[in-house]
Amino acid sequence: MSHARTTETITLGGGCFWCTEAVYDRVEGVLDVESGYANGHVDHPTYEQVCTGTTGHAEVVKVEFDPSRISLREILEIFFVIHDPTTPDRQGNDVGPQYRSAIYFHAPEQETVIRGLVAHVAAQLFDRPVVTEIAPLRSYWPAEDYHQNYFEKHPQQGYCAFVVAPKVEKFRQTFANKVRRA
Repeated sequence: MSHARTTETITLGGGCFWCTEAVYDRVEGVLDVESGYANGHVDHPTYEQVCTGTTGHAEVVKVEFDPSRISLREILEIFFVIHDPTTPDRQGNDVGPQYRSAIYFHAPEQETVIRGLVAHVAAQLFDRPVVTEIAPLRSYWPAEDYHQNYFEKHPQQGYCAFVVAPKVEKFRQTFANKVRRA
């Protein structure tokens, strides 16, 4: 008798999706990570459209994980270490509403965990207000194929070498026990 594997999905906006995807691809218990665009008002947006900041979308990663191996809380703890949730509509030099800090939940019970952790994180880790948008996932469109696994395909590209790689290293150092073993 086979048992279906139970998985959970959460969609996270932490600035450029290349950075966020590169980290979650290395997390033990994460089964799949896909870069995309969430909660905008244009169907099937292109990267060029989203980059204008006028479509309402956030650059996000959709993270599918095995909750028997990693909890939603742990997924979110990693999220708050790898980006700055106190800067509205920006991460570093990436500026615009598409780079906003956001957590889009897929099930109502996720919202309770999210809001509890955000309150804790805001009180414990940051001296400025946390501006992370918390909302149900209303729409999601996968990013173009060339954005998927971008860091893996282009580690020497300038942005990857100077922005993505340091975020991956920060994750490895902070969460050594959560790094996926090959």
